[in-house]
Amino acid sequence: MARGGETARRRRRAGLGALLGGCALVAGSVVPAAAQPQGHGTQYVALGDSYTSGPLIPDQVDANCARSNRNYPSLVAAARRTGTFKDVSCSGATTAEMWRAQGGNGPQLDALNRGTDLVTVQIGGNDVGFGSIIATCARLGAADPTGNPCERSYRAAGYDELTAAVARTAPKVDRVLRAVHARAPHARVLLVGYPDLLPDDGSGCFPTVPFARGDFPYLRDTGKRVNLMLRLVAAWNGVEYVDTYGPTVGHDMCKSPGARWIEPLQPASPAAPAHPNAQGEAAMARAVLDRLDRGHGRR
Repeated sequence: MARGGETARRRRRAGLGALLGGCALVAGSVVPAAAQPQGHGTQYVALGDSYTSGPLIPDQVDANCARSNRNYPSLVAAARRTGTFKDVSCSGATTAEMWRAQGGNGPQLDALNRGTDLVTVQIGGNDVGFGSIIATCARLGAADPTGNPCERSYRAAGYDELTAAVARTAPKVDRVLRAVHARAPHARVLLVGYPDLLPDDGSGCFPTVPFARGDFPYLRDTGKRVNLMLRLVAAWNGVEYVDTYGPTVGHDMCKSPGARWIEPLQPASPAAPAHPNAQGEAAMARAVLDRLDRGHGRR
């Protein structure tokens, strides 16, 4: 039996590899038929990392996880008038925190049960290493603001380390989605992508965002690669993908304080550095609500 289980796992990894290799695929799949949650009586659970929890956005209702009551799950729950709502998202969470406690926050998957009928999941950024990437690129950019020192550093080994990190994260997100299905088999599941952090046209804004000029296109493409990976893993698991990148283009951290929905490394609005502010969380909430309103299987 153990040998057969290992064979099945290898086949699944091979299938995910094929999906990630075929980036031109359109990730439109038929999602499982299930009762569509509507309004009163809906049991909604939100899983995720700091892009979900909304660190420093008023009001903070969980200091351990830096969780705001104005994050996108809270806005979705209010708009849908859900019957019960559990938000267990937590700043710093990786896919591992789906199964293990994080400070006073228990394993996030423990919030699910067979009665759960709506789940949003936003995870994978910390597995790829968002925080360390930003710190590394800011440090290297300060010494070479007109070059592309960050890209050169991550490709110094003869391959792109960030592309490899995204590929390594795919099976981790896959495992999370399979666990969600197992614990909440009747739930409608939405995998939420990440918003647009940097100018979509590849332009820069040193020193507001202290990355080297040539690194902006590289980091933009890395962010898009993360979202493509999430879209493909969602399709592989028959869950719905929520695009938050497209709706936030033009509101990245390089924009003026009044126009940006993502704060730079020195925020001007209450939010964590390189994270959505209240407007960014509201934009992600609109994207989730739009996905919900379109119904199962409709793109």
